[in-house]
Amino acid sequence: MKLLENKTALITGATRGIGKGIAQMYAQQGANVAFTYSSSVDAAIALEKELLGYGVKAKGYQSNAAKFDAAQELASDVLKEFGSIDILINNAGITKDNLLMRISEGDFDKVIEINLKSVFNLTKAVIRPMMKQRGGSIINMSSVVGLKGNAGQSNYAASKSGIIGFSKSVALELGSRNIRSNVIAPGFIETEMTAKLDEATVDGWRKSIPLKRGGTPEDIANACVFLGSDMSTYITGQTLSVDGGMLT
Repeated sequence: MKLLENKTALITGATRGIGKGIAQMYAQQGANVAFTYSSSVDAAIALEKELLGYGVKAKGYQSNAAKFDAAQELASDVLKEFGSIDILINNAGITKDNLLMRISEGDFDKVIEINLKSVFNLTKAVIRPMMKQRGGSIINMSSVVGLKGNAGQSNYAASKSGIIGFSKSVALELGSRNIRSNVIAPGFIETEMTAKLDEATVDGWRKSIPLKRGGTPEDIANACVFLGSDMSTYITGQTLSVDGGMLT
């Protein structure tokens, strides 16, 4: 049997990189997948078609989870279409890197809004239905940067660190309702974005990682399958670093 058979997952920011890898792996494992995207309509249509090819139900929603009402509306639409939301994966995120001396208030606010406020918005939107069904798994995407900080990323580090504190609090509040809340902290993951970087720089990063390679979206997706499945029913409030040993 597939690990996520008969479960419905809502995944934010799924048309590329880590989010896309999670959506693909979830469909392969039998989950019905609702996913969000902000502007890449063609990529969303292509992904929806690909996921349907695995014999599951799949639908893309153009939605901005950083807006409270949009998140409520999204959860309501997904429930109407799919009947339940068993797993929420808050993956959507952006960076606007700069040294603190140069960072603008707008760039700070934007990163907090999209990376952290969206986690609050969507978690708030799914907890009532999850409480009704007496179960659910919430998986929030932090970062190795949220655990150790990084020069030039004070806004991003604050948002990703905030996700960890938020998730632990949710785990404490909702454990008695059989709703689990966990965090994944990816390290250096090679995606379309990192492919644009200078090869020598990327190679230097790989060499500094104990496992001597960058991670793949599949590495993160595997951890998400575990935390979304019934294999992890006694795990909540935890942060799982998927970083090749970077923080060891």
